[in-house]
Amino acid sequence: MNAEQTTKRQLLEWLDARRTHVMEQVTAMPAEARRRSQVPSGWTPRGVIRHLTLDVERVWFRAVMAGEHVDLPPGYDGWIAPDHQSDEDLLEQYATECRLANAAVADLPLHAEPLWWFEDSGNPPYSTLQEILLHVIIETATHAGHLDICRELVDGSQRLVLDKPTT
Repeated sequence: MNAEQTTKRQLLEWLDARRTHVMEQVTAMPAEARRRSQVPSGWTPRGVIRHLTLDVERVWFRAVMAGEHVDLPPGYDGWIAPDHQSDEDLLEQYATECRLANAAVADLPLHAEPLWWFEDSGNPPYSTLQEILLHVIIETATHAGHLDICRELVDGSQRLVLDKPTT
């Protein structure tokens, strides 16, 4: 394995760890808390999962990098999980999209350029697979942190505590 392949493998492993973090936090919440917003902006944990599924994994890897023609939600719709969709189905859809995303970029080198971008939106903000992987890692980790806060607000649980608060 050459240096580029090693770097790509490491980036995908980091992304997989962030994906697992997201799934674990949502799964650990009581079902009713997944459907309820804990923040003034109104998003829900189920909405975060749907956003990561459709607006992040599907967009960046399958559409942008692989050039696949995929269904994309308009506007804010990616943040809204349908009421009739079960939590299990929503989480499985995310897991499936993550597998499809990994497969879509499996044979691409880190310097591969995007194959698609939104019409009338200028150039993509990232110019290589490596930049997109870094962006998706950061976005997924950010949302994992949001879910950590939601979980603590819901049931007091903390995912990682290094020491006891001093106050």
